[in-house]
Amino acid sequence: MYFKQFLDERCGCASYIIASRQTREAAIVDPAANIEQYEELIEQRGFLLRYVIDTHVHADHISGARMLARAHGAALMLYKDAQVSYSFTPLADGQELSLGQLKLRILHTPGHRPELISVLVVNPERSPEPSMVLTGDSLLVGDVGRPDFGGGDAGDQHESVARLLTLPDWVAVFPGHFEGPCGAGMCGRPSTTIGFERLFNPLAKLERDPFVNHLTGAVPARPLNITAIEATNRGLADLPWAMLSTDQNVPEVPLDAVDPHAPDALVIDVREPHEYAAGHIPGAINLPQADLATRLAELPRDKRLLLVCQSGFRSLRAAQFLAQAGFTGVASVSGGTAGWMNAGHPIAFGEATGPAPRIVETEWAHAGGHRPIESS
Repeated sequence: MYFKQFLDERCGCASYIIASRQTREAAIVDPAANIEQYEELIEQRGFLLRYVIDTHVHADHISGARMLARAHGAALMLYKDAQVSYSFTPLADGQELSLGQLKLRILHTPGHRPELISVLVVNPERSPEPSMVLTGDSLLVGDVGRPDFGGGDAGDQHESVARLLTLPDWVAVFPGHFEGPCGAGMCGRPSTTIGFERLFNPLAKLERDPFVNHLTGAVPARPLNITAIEATNRGLADLPWAMLSTDQNVPEVPLDAVDPHAPDALVIDVREPHEYAAGHIPGAINLPQADLATRLAELPRDKRLLLVCQSGFRSLRAAQFLAQAGFTGVASVSGGTAGWMNAGHPIAFGEATGPAPRIVETEWAHAGGHRPIESS
């Protein structure tokens, strides 16, 4: 068996290639948009790509699954209930895919999203038992995937994690994320084992109600451009540029340099609406980072754009994205709204007003369904 993990340091995502050394048949799971890294390996190793599997519809990064499958004539695979506009080969719970002597066994593990699957890897020549499991955004290292990314359910997540933890201790766990917004408690390691997580994952021992309460309590902010990224991965839009893909150098301005009423500047609060309503810089408009790419047309290009969040992290990434999108005069406000409040500056309250995020949808979006195709 050949196995390789690819780590994306910018978005904290992991993808995988699994292949039979005997037949050279290969599968790629959760590929990133940068498909060149897989293409190079496939050519070097002489692999034949048979399957491209997305464990779920990703919301924080653009998937390269369709591009890879199209380039190699491979089967594009998702769980049978995945709501996307393009054709795919549907997978079912318990189904097995063959890669030479290897077996890829599908486990439906909803929770983070309803269509999420995990992939068990079995090499019968070594053992009839699985040696590893690719868990997508279900079981993470030290955490579990958050359930608020479009149709997720914390109760389902509890059942899925419990199912995964019944696997033998030795099974190696390779998740879809090692850092990033999917789970706040991830320790940063790119892999673990079932036995280690059963003993030391703080959520593993929780009963259902405390588990659900933990996941649905303080909900963190939605990721940058999730609206556009998810729509693109569903096939409802074509906005691959919505993903932050460069390290733009943007300035940071101190709080005492911010004049929200300056005619040549616009203060943009990129926090969630409930955060904005609870207290914001007077004169700032609310444009959550999650919707930024879908509302670029609303932003003036003849003013300085000063982006602010709670402490400065979200605003910096949002400012980097605007610079990537061609905006000039963009800056992040260091210290954020928390610093503004702590300095004793005046605060405004109330909900934001303005248009909802807009997505250019295909005709399928109004038809209400996906288009799976049967396995050949």
